[in-house]
Amino acid sequence: MNPAIDRAHLAAQTGGDGELAQEVLGLFARQCRELLPRIVDAAGDARARADLAHTLKGSALGVGAVAVARASGLVEDALRRGDPATRSIGGLEECVSAAIDEIVSA
Repeated sequence: MNPAIDRAHLAAQTGGDGELAQEVLGLFARQCRELLPRIVDAAGDARARADLAHTLKGSALGVGAVAVARASGLVEDALRRGDPATRSIGGLEECVSAAIDEIVSA
């Protein structure tokens, strides 16, 4: 299984500062916990949910969470097309869970 976080990418983004990398990962995990329930909420406005998925995608790319970024992009695209994104959301939840587990266990 591939790691959820590309540590080489993260190191490049943080200038090799391990302490900064951990801080950034903590912020990313917190953002995931805050945004994911709002993205998943089928009763929420589709455009707002797509915007949140876009935000999460950008953050994920910044820390090297490629699978989260890819899954967020799929959800964003589906929601913008008017699709409820049910399948894509399941994949996003799995990717976010794997990323948070990896961050917490590091």
